[in-house]
Amino acid sequence: MAAGPDDSEKSPSRAGLRWLGHATTLITDRDTHVLTDPVLTPRVAHLRRRRGLPPTGPRVLNPDVVLLSHLHADHTHLPSLRLIDEEAPIVVPRGAPDAVPALRALGHRLIEVRAGDTVGIGGVSIRAVPAAHDGRRWRRGPRSTAALGYLVTGDKRTYFAGDTDLYPDLGDWVTDVDLALLPVGGWGPTLGEGHMDPYRAVQAAHTVAAKHSVPIHYGTLWPIGMDSVRPGMFFGPGAEFVRMARRENLDVCELAPGEQLADQFGA
Repeated sequence: MAAGPDDSEKSPSRAGLRWLGHATTLITDRDTHVLTDPVLTPRVAHLRRRRGLPPTGPRVLNPDVVLLSHLHADHTHLPSLRLIDEEAPIVVPRGAPDAVPALRALGHRLIEVRAGDTVGIGGVSIRAVPAAHDGRRWRRGPRSTAALGYLVTGDKRTYFAGDTDLYPDLGDWVTDVDLALLPVGGWGPTLGEGHMDPYRAVQAAHTVAAKHSVPIHYGTLWPIGMDSVRPGMFFGPGAEFVRMARRENLDVCELAPGEQLADQFGA
């Protein structure tokens, strides 16, 4: 069940989720607040936030930890990172500061991980898992930094996929999760290699044995001046994922940017 943004002012459940648009989510578990791939501004380079306002509310700017899945600017957004409380640690793929030297200004806050590494923050453990996606900052840059997903475990097990396509051993890395946050689209009129569409996201929900799933990475950012170009690629992926998933008896929920998943992931 979805609740409006104002409900975030109430006392939080021990486990909860707010989708803040694109790949930005706020996961709460055991009173630990985990912010993923923060984009907190009206635009990112040539992309503008087309739906919803920049995220606000409790713990958006002062989470207990930030997770960055990979180095693309719509996931590692330096202006947004500068808005976040300077005490919050930031988990990044190993090699990220070498690939994006501006990250070094964040200094001691950076925790570099590779797939298989686990970090304990507050009441949760965070395990990095692989992602089938180009992890480079620039299209022609060196392939020195891998994209990651993360498994956040406290009272619940939440899989934040970041940006990824299906890969053969996904079910070996991630299984029996209470909540899967799955990318179903992108930020433009085409969807290239290394992305899931709604159909593959449904397959991913089956693969990781998700009790509940929420579509992310769609319906937020769009190139300036291209609002009329293939609008279905902007608005449609979340609803299409929900339709497909429910035909297969999966428990799913489409949120609008700023909405939260209530009832402790529906448990």
